[in-house]
Amino acid sequence: MVELHNSGGLDLIADIGGTNARFALTDPSAAEPAILHPLSLPCTEFASLQHAAENYLNQVQVQPRRAAIAVASPVSRDEVRMTNRAWSFSQAELRDKLGLQQLLLLNDFGAVAWSIPALRQDDMALLHGQTQTPLRGPISVLGPGTGLGVALLVGDAASDWRVIETEGGHSSFAAQGEEEQAIARWLTARFGRASNERLLSGSGLSHIEAALAGEPASASARLRDPASIVAAALEGRDLRARQALARFCAVLGSVAGDIALIHGAKTVAIAGGIVPRFLPFLRASAFRERFLAKGRFAAWLEAVSIEVVTHPSPGLLGAAIALRRLAKETA
Repeated sequence: MVELHNSGGLDLIADIGGTNARFALTDPSAAEPAILHPLSLPCTEFASLQHAAENYLNQVQVQPRRAAIAVASPVSRDEVRMTNRAWSFSQAELRDKLGLQQLLLLNDFGAVAWSIPALRQDDMALLHGQTQTPLRGPISVLGPGTGLGVALLVGDAASDWRVIETEGGHSSFAAQGEEEQAIARWLTARFGRASNERLLSGSGLSHIEAALAGEPASASARLRDPASIVAAALEGRDLRARQALARFCAVLGSVAGDIALIHGAKTVAIAGGIVPRFLPFLRASAFRERFLAKGRFAAWLEAVSIEVVTHPSPGLLGAAIALRRLAKETA
């Protein structure tokens, strides 16, 4: 059983993706937001977000009064339907079922964006340029995981920060060269449309490999597990896996450069569970070349810093920060 650290109790924080539901507690009276008693639960083991949250709360034996939950979907309406998981729920009903006085719902990459100013130097790996000191927006936050998240962080510590949640991962894929055009045709044949998320995600890496291997663009296509593709590519003996991962990195560079231009970013922060697994491969890939390949604006992008978030739970940290901000605003 978790012992309450203050008279007000602990708050619940969560980061719910398409694959894993991550839960933790945070102490609102502590000097700095901290992640306490984290636990990751497979989404496939639960019928709903409510059941997953109840399972966690039963394990830690805490009844929180407040919660901040980040989910991989838009959260602007009471009814929330997750994009890459067959879970839907009413925000008001979830709050009542969990016995909460206050529930804050965030987009998952909105939560990651809130974490960026709080990250330490060893929570980030510099990929290009120089780390901003002090940090100032606009900062583009993006990253592949079960899907492709995109958010925008504006402001600075002096004027305060603001997060703008987006669904930029679902923008259309702009193929470059014959190989990417073939991948785009494969995706269009299978899904009716080729979006960036269909390539830049765990399943997207599997799609790239299948398309390059000439697999049929149908439900019968043999899709290799993305973790297996990454492992095989890094081992160095599997040419098809290396080709797929190299194409993934190149497309990620193009998309990151596009988003930086759209946002007017000073820094691009790449998060998500995939990229930190192959940072040396990414550094040696065509990522930077494709990031800068924007014609007359290549020189402008040279000044944009690119950081990879290596913190294990930026979504949970961001949820804790957002909940603290809400508490101050409503106090």
